[in-house]
Amino acid sequence: MHPVAGSARAPLVVLGDVSGKGLEAAVLTGKIRNILRALAPLADDHHRVLELLNSVLLTDCDPTRYVTLVLASIERRGTQVVLRLTSAGHPEPLIVRNDGRVEPVGTAGTLIGLVEPITSVTESVSLEPGETCLLYSDGIVEARGGPLGDEFFGEERLCEQLRQCAGMPPEALADRVQMLACQWVGCGEHDDMAVVAITAPREASHGAAEPPAGPAAGPADGPADGPPAGPAHGQGLP
Repeated sequence: MHPVAGSARAPLVVLGDVSGKGLEAAVLTGKIRNILRALAPLADDHHRVLELLNSVLLTDCDPTRYVTLVLASIERRGTQVVLRLTSAGHPEPLIVRNDGRVEPVGTAGTLIGLVEPITSVTESVSLEPGETCLLYSDGIVEARGGPLGDEFFGEERLCEQLRQCAGMPPEALADRVQMLACQWVGCGEHDDMAVVAITAPREASHGAAEPPAGPAAGPADGPADGPPAGPAHGQGLP
């Protein structure tokens, strides 16, 4: 899923994971992207966006197909970046603090496209300069491999690695997470792997704030559309 450039004050980044594989999953991904673009004016209300998307999918799509999503609205407040985060059946976002702490954000919610009504929880977090919010698909933590070839990479191992990434630029952090998961899998099969890193820019040496780190992105299934959504960098594997 690619950034949704809305008219609201806070740009919205969306990372999603559609059930299934192949042509049907690709078609559903494109449909969801178009729906989210149409809902961009409502981007400040995460629950309403998810509610309307859920209604469309229940009406028009295969009832066995669904999508998990995580939404992140980004707002600059002085040197801080304030995020509003909402998950819909997606892995919890992880905050990497400058002192090495890794904090999960409790944003559990229901899958989209299966049942009605839906539930969602939106949480707000503040990032100091250099701190990062990591959004990722379950293909990262469910990457199966390791020494015996049948162990999940897992959230605990991911958090251990992220503790060593404090202060790392978003591009480097996203690349490292991808590299670690791919190394864990080796030559084995794996699910889609996607990562988005949203980092609060550090102050430049001459006192001016650094520019945003780059556009956010999800699975690498096409070029991002629209302007950058904020200080974010994403990597994805098909």
